[in-house]
Amino acid sequence: MTISDSLRSMAKVLKLSRKPDMDEFKLSLRICLLGMIGVGVFGFIIQLISTLIMGSGG
Repeated sequence: MTISDSLRSMAKVLKLSRKPDMDEFKLSLRICLLGMIGVGVFGFIIQLISTLIMGSGG
């Protein structure tokens, strides 16, 4: 794939894109926030289990 093909592809995407309405934006925001919260809870649980297994590490 050459640079000109890449630029044409990007131009096509920009022509097809549109600004989301408020409902679509809120849905995207909600999905992103739920994903971030899920990853944070998962990391917290792993850290908690690790701390309980290894002890306080003092």
